[in-house]
Amino acid sequence: MGFRQGAVLASCSFFLGVLFICFFVDYRILHQELTEETIEDGFQFYTTFFNAPPAIKAVLHGFMGVGILGLVAKLHKYDESAIFFDGSSLVGYIFSAAVYLAVSIPSLRTIVTPADVDTRADRIEALRILSAGNTIMMVVLGAILVLQGGQEYARRVEAREMAKMEEELKAKGSPSAGKDKKE
Repeated sequence: MGFRQGAVLASCSFFLGVLFICFFVDYRILHQELTEETIEDGFQFYTTFFNAPPAIKAVLHGFMGVGILGLVAKLHKYDESAIFFDGSSLVGYIFSAAVYLAVSIPSLRTIVTPADVDTRADRIEALRILSAGNTIMMVVLGAILVLQGGQEYARRVEAREMAKMEEELKAKGSPSAGKDKKE
């Protein structure tokens, strides 16, 4: 595995780890009865998440950039594998980044620093939307990891088949193989 693939796998795994931590709250919000305790837990969790120190936010956003750069660098080797696996992964990664920018950040702002017109019902709805967006990002990032694993598997199968073909060609081209055919 090279640096480019490592960058993609590390960034996807990092974000999946962050989203998995959020999933403990998200699951209760999306799939269980919405009680006052669940709502308050969600508000407290995401308030802590939103008010994290700037260094944590910088690491989060930096890893986002590393993942995109890694996929673009892998796509630079323009072959069928790169087009299918890396191109699909890049589309998925950009989709996840778009969900983060268009859904997660505005929802976090509505939850933590509501505007004067935002009611408690608006904050609860933002919490549910944020949870759904996080779940969507988890699925897409998991699919990216599956695509990257599939690419490596396909590369190994292709190398094994090429080695078999080379051995068969060497066997056909050797003098002992020719004597067997004449007899």
